[in-house]
Amino acid sequence: MLRFAVHYGIHFLVPIAVGLLFFKSKKWYIILILWAGILIDIDHLLANPIFDPDRCSINFHPLHSYWALAVYFTLLFFKKVRILGIVALIHMLADAIDCLFLVIQSE
Repeated sequence: MLRFAVHYGIHFLVPIAVGLLFFKSKKWYIILILWAGILIDIDHLLANPIFDPDRCSINFHPLHSYWALAVYFTLLFFKKVRILGIVALIHMLADAIDCLFLVIQSE
């Protein structure tokens, strides 16, 4: 239950915090964009099974790969697409912490 709460807390509460703290003038617009980051999980449709609660997404799915992570980080350096980099990195953070929970659980 803690793993679920932390994972989805990062997906939904961190965007609210980022929007309120760093984008005050257009906070709701930014929050909605950040919430749309959950769409990165579209690449789960390529996996069989589509959802496996005991699978780490990081470097398993194409949009969760280390190469994709490098692209997301690079987006931070370009003002016009910076928000997309933030979106993707928040998503990767949530999934990486989820992977840590899997490692802890298996010990």
